[in-house]
Amino acid sequence: MSDAAAAPATASAAVPWLQRDLPARTQATAIVTAGIGQNLVLTTVTTFMLVYLIEHAGLSAGGVAVVTALVTVTRIVDAVADPVMGSIVDVTRTRLGRMRPYVLASTLPLIVLTTLLFAVPPDLAEPWQLAWFGVAYVLWGFAYAMCDVPFWGLIGSAFPDPERRTRVIANVRAFGAISLGAATLGMPWLARVLSPGDGTSASGWTIAVALVSIVGMALFALAFTHTRERAVTAERVPLRVLARTLVGNRPLMLVLLGSLLGFARFVVQSGGAVFVVIAYGNESVFTLVGAAIILGMVVSAFLAPVLLRRVPARAVAVGSALASAVVSTAMWFVGFADVWGLVACIFVNGLTLGLFLVVQATMIADAVDDAERRTGVRGDGISFATLTFISKVMTALSLLVFGLFVAGAGYEAGVDVTPAMQQTVFVAITLVPAASALLSAVPFAMVRVGASATREPASRS
Repeated sequence: MSDAAAAPATASAAVPWLQRDLPARTQATAIVTAGIGQNLVLTTVTTFMLVYLIEHAGLSAGGVAVVTALVTVTRIVDAVADPVMGSIVDVTRTRLGRMRPYVLASTLPLIVLTTLLFAVPPDLAEPWQLAWFGVAYVLWGFAYAMCDVPFWGLIGSAFPDPERRTRVIANVRAFGAISLGAATLGMPWLARVLSPGDGTSASGWTIAVALVSIVGMALFALAFTHTRERAVTAERVPLRVLARTLVGNRPLMLVLLGSLLGFARFVVQSGGAVFVVIAYGNESVFTLVGAAIILGMVVSAFLAPVLLRRVPARAVAVGSALASAVVSTAMWFVGFADVWGLVACIFVNGLTLGLFLVVQATMIADAVDDAERRTGVRGDGISFATLTFISKVMTALSLLVFGLFVAGAGYEAGVDVTPAMQQTVFVAITLVPAASALLSAVPFAMVRVGASATREPASRS
């Protein structure tokens, strides 16, 4: 089938340039580019938010504990709202589709709210700083749900062929990791360049985040202008039917459970920058740590489609979890004093994480297809909302666990770092993820339905 023939039908020609058919290759490029922009914004928030609040807004250890608790509660509430957003998407009918209008509507709010998260005034009393951050973060979470749920649903809708969809998902994950790397390695430098004086300032971070948010959301808007959705019937499926189909989708539920149990695999991403400051007293070391995990994620994400053509997705998911448990345990024995040994372990963990992120989204997409074959009901929005739901819960729990370890260790800006403090935080990025990954392998091993999950290795003939 040609790329042009593979393009989904459009719902209407009322807005010609936004409704004309597009080659699947064009749509794939737009989706991947949009994912790059989205990851620029997401990485900035998840990686540097605590660094900004501790090092530049000057929050105390108690304030950090409040922030981590607030973030956890907000992310869980926000995650629960994702299926609601997915349901809204599924019952939406517009001339531009069900998902694309929400993609466009989310861009400006995310620019503003992301900037506000990094504009907490350092000279405010701490209670007011926490209030500023809390309001901005709650609103940011809802705005991000408005962009993320439709984005992943759009991938499922625009690419009905499972093999092409797996390639698109892999590329979104791979280039997203590259984007993550660009933000991780580039944001501290950009904030420094934009800061007055010799050091990095709070105002430098605010300006840097504002610029990156504008660029990121401009790229993300390509998911609105250069994609097309699969044609759907005009009849709306009742929400109770969508919910019943979702809950009854056993493979999907097992994938979500396995992901949830593996939440601590995100701890290095959530707390890596703070750990480096505690362990080494030198932010520049994070360049090595960040580059290692990102390189691993990029390599494995590009290789994942090839692997999934030969190995069942279930086996890839289980294998990545077990490998992560082994490597995270090895990190503990290597110790953070051996910087290069630590970097090597983190690179291998990046390989396992990249595989997990691709196979997770692929198995959810396969479960959606399987439910449609069995029930005749297709809920791209509500089903892919579970992906964003579980990702938010995983991030929230990983940040909570890391934040509690940091608070328990007594670390805050200006405090004298002790070996006991360093070891306490080191446990949070090694042994905790190891146990979490090991538990996550069990539900993944039980998945039996879905095109990728059951696909046999390709013949060598």
